[in-house]
Amino acid sequence: MIVAVTDGERLLLGRQPGWAPRRYSVLAGFVEPGETLEQTVAREVMEESAVRVRACRYLASQPWPFPGQLMLGFIALAHPDEPQVDDELEDARWFSVDEVRAATLDDVDDGVGLRLSATISISRWLTNCWLRTMDATHTDTPR
Repeated sequence: MIVAVTDGERLLLGRQPGWAPRRYSVLAGFVEPGETLEQTVAREVMEESAVRVRACRYLASQPWPFPGQLMLGFIALAHPDEPQVDDELEDARWFSVDEVRAATLDDVDDGVGLRLSATISISRWLTNCWLRTMDATHTDTPR
């Protein structure tokens, strides 16, 4: 499963060791036997970032070539806890709408700013869904 985690204003993104500089993505993990998808979302987010999920909703899926599985995409509302990473992530932090939007508009790596997943990935699709939701709920903010 893969999940775009928001506190209502910001998006939680994580960074794995070995990734290109400044590259971040929404969080992801695997379903454990006997676990519901909602339990998986809450557990994985807690394990990777120490952020508590309040609610989640399924949005979409994408075939995942390795290890030959299906990636299930969710959006989750979480408490605005300060992220604390486990051994799976090098960093996790909340990003503002403006930071995420700037990264979606600039796909050229100029050595500055946040880098996101490829545009064909469900990770990027979930990020874009979150941005559209934020735009719809903040219509008084110039874009």
